[in-house]
Amino acid sequence: MSDLATQPITGTWRAQPVASTFAFKVRHSDTFWFRGVMPEAEATLRGDDGGPTLEGAAQVESITVNEPPELRAHLLAADFFDAERHPEVSFRSTDLRLRDGGNLDLEGELAIGGVTRPIAATGHWSAPRQAAFGEIVGLSLSTALDRREFGFDWQAEMPDGGQALGWEVGLEVDLLLIRQ
Repeated sequence: MSDLATQPITGTWRAQPVASTFAFKVRHSDTFWFRGVMPEAEATLRGDDGGPTLEGAAQVESITVNEPPELRAHLLAADFFDAERHPEVSFRSTDLRLRDGGNLDLEGELAIGGVTRPIAATGHWSAPRQAAFGEIVGLSLSTALDRREFGFDWQAEMPDGGQALGWEVGLEVDLLLIRQ
């Protein structure tokens, strides 16, 4: 097994859309996880002497949920993403540390609904390797945030007490990046 630290990320890498995902999950009724995906997303990883950086964006209008169409419409409305005024979710790293053993730590800024906040994530990465369609690298990131920090404060009370939606939202991003 090779030492990942000896294989630095250099150059520009772009996410391959079919194999990359931007997903979220939030607790519903304290019973199950409600999940969604924004399949129209892009990301760019750049490596230079200053270290690697990652930036990307997902189109809110592309949101996909396995629920009735009314729920998708509610997510796109002003109570949540307000897609008409804020058509994308974006991210820019301020510090990306690729560790030996494939672990990574990331800090940056996440913008949702016109609000930008610092965020930290952890995950895994794979060293550059040759594939049939070019040189590739993989990144897998996860974090959690309080949706109220981004203005997502909609809530409904359940008939037996409690709240319809949890405040914590999990974000999971998986990227297959191809060297440009």
